[in-house]
Amino acid sequence: MNPIEVKNLCKSFGDLSVLHDVNLSVNEGEHIAIIGGSGCGKSVFLRSLELLEAPDSGQIFIDGEEITARGADVNKIRRKMGMVYQRFYLFSHMNVMENLCIAPVKLLGMSKSDAEAKALEWLSKVGLTSKAHSMPGVLSGGQQQRIAICRSLMMNPKVLLFDEPTSALDPTMVGEVLAMIRMLAKHNITMLVVTHEMKFAREFADRVLFFADRGIYEQGTPEKIFDSPEREKTIAFINRLKFFHFEITDRNFDLLAMHGGIHDFADKYGIDSGLSYRLQLCSEELVYEILSGSYSNHDSGIDIRINISYSESDSTTIMNFTSAGKKFNPFDDSLSDDDDIHMGVEILMKIAKSIDYKYDGMNNIEVIL
Repeated sequence: MNPIEVKNLCKSFGDLSVLHDVNLSVNEGEHIAIIGGSGCGKSVFLRSLELLEAPDSGQIFIDGEEITARGADVNKIRRKMGMVYQRFYLFSHMNVMENLCIAPVKLLGMSKSDAEAKALEWLSKVGLTSKAHSMPGVLSGGQQQRIAICRSLMMNPKVLLFDEPTSALDPTMVGEVLAMIRMLAKHNITMLVVTHEMKFAREFADRVLFFADRGIYEQGTPEKIFDSPEREKTIAFINRLKFFHFEITDRNFDLLAMHGGIHDFADKYGIDSGLSYRLQLCSEELVYEILSGSYSNHDSGIDIRINISYSESDSTTIMNFTSAGKKFNPFDDSLSDDDDIHMGVEILMKIAKSIDYKYDGMNNIEVIL
């Protein structure tokens, strides 16, 4: 039995047809990313699954029960789904524990002690145990959104629905919420996520739905949609993501060629001079940090790759640095007392929205500007 089955769904607002004849089957444990331009019906589709938007016609089945059927117990069926919105909608007059426990106690008949134990379990998983008795107003946006996700999980949903869960967050807080969703993906929870974070969609999803022309215009694996889309509007949307690549194989690399390539990339796609300069500065500083930390002066097998992606839709710019050599995190102050090595890091910390380091046999650094 599929957790979600949608048949011939239609939805209009007056004379404006937003969704027409939409069909979708979601497999248990499947992770689906929904992407598309503004106003294409992504959020309307997601809200229709819970009847927050009443469809004009069509059928929606949740875990085998038709929520659109005449006389259906809509509230009961809704409990099988957890919805996470752009805004957090926590009860401002209740602390975190009270926000998490009120629904399972009142709607599921869970005892207060069992609900609190379950709440602490989820808070522990997301690193917010210390905030159990805090009021929402003292939490950051990222923390509030993580609490909102925990609140949905308290109801033991069959499906989690996310409607652009990071769009209301400061860029510095986006990563913590996306990391939580990735963590949930390991728990075999069925999830549908409307998102404008293309890198996240590519990493998270088993299937990507591209919405256009009042419905699912094209769908497939992330590799298919992002690397080889077949239909005209999908190709146009994906091509709004612009890429730059540069490889370094020698310690005495051509710095001016790297700077020139970044300048030409920025000029070609209308990237403003300020961002272009920051891209050049970040690249130069990190390359020299990596050369100093990952390679000895006698190493000849230099392998550093720089990839820059720029989204024309929201100006999000992501720099990825991949390097062989020994494991080295330039943002770990314990590695060296040499202030010169970390001068570039200090500059990056001031101009970057977020910085992330991982090691999987290669050094991987991600900088979001």
